Amino acid sequence: MSRILVVEDDADIAELLRHYLERSGHEVDVLTQGHEALPRLRDRLPDLVILDRMLPGVDGLEICRAIRASAAMADLPVMMVTARAEESDRIVGLELGADDYITKPFSAKEVVARVNALLRRSTRTAQPVPPVGSAAASGRVLQYGAIRMELDQHVVTAGDGEVRLTAKEFLLLQYFLEHRGRVLSRDLMLTDVWGYQYTGGSRTVDVHVRRLREKIPALADAIETVKQFGYKLR
Repeated sequence: MSRILVVEDDADIAELLRHYLERSGHEVDVLTQGHEALPRLRDRLPDLVILDRMLPGVDGLEICRAIRASAAMADLPVMMVTARAEESDRIVGLELGADDYITKPFSAKEVVARVNALLRRSTRTAQPVPPVGSAAASGRVLQYGAIRMELDQHVVTAGDGEVRLTAKEFLLLQYFLEHRGRVLSRDLMLTDVWGYQYTGGSRTVDVHVRRLREKIPALADAIETVKQFGYKLR
């Protein structure tokens, strides 16, 4: 059973989400005030948080920014929900580190499907990177130049330092490393990395690629943009 925190000021929507998520086997906590979210997250970290963008007190964007700035919560899966459907609004949330974005009105069953997809593909561990050659390091490892991915430990290092990635950033980097040299379309990455027929638009991929390039400078030139199609890792 996964623990999910829903931060939504519309009581009807919050209860709808609670009903469907609990039917899917999750434990659900609901908050209606934005200022209550961060204290609750620090007190009891859930497995995933669903954030309404427009909240009284502290809005969802500020909460998302604070989550990504916290070492303890940086890789917490975040799904944002909003009534604002414009692409520019959606991109703002993704730029701040949201893993997924869904607009109102929505299908509760679709939200559950997206939640389950995020949970299947996210692992939060705080284990140190095992020394090269150790028994722990003999598990699943991907290496690309100075970039090393410990898949079982969910740890990425570049040179001597650890790189903190969100769940989707981690999976996107893994996808690039496993398909290096191949030209990958945005639609293919949305389907394979996001785990379902994603309806949020291909700009989602662009935002996550840009964040990878910023966090791991070695990827700035290594990930090539294939104009009007997608990307390729050299």
